[in-house]
Amino acid sequence: MEALAPDSYVQFLADLKARIRAAQVRASLSVNRELVLLYWQIGRDILERQDRERWGAKVIDRLATDLKTSLSRHEGILASQSEIHEAVC
Repeated sequence: MEALAPDSYVQFLADLKARIRAAQVRASLSVNRELVLLYWQIGRDILERQDRERWGAKVIDRLATDLKTSLSRHEGILASQSEIHEAVC
């Protein structure tokens, strides 16, 4: 096996790190964009239901609790109850 040239290896490592960081940023931006869209749609759907079915404000707390309970095994994906409440209010 051939020895690595120190300068070449250091530059290669730096390039790999930069590519990984750039991909992580793109992934984070994509996830954030999807979550903002989801929360906006949820808020719109709740407001429409509240108007059409005469739901009161307490439905938001109930939905947040029920969603958190039913999706708790996906921890880290579902927003906290306070985040859901803020998103729809």
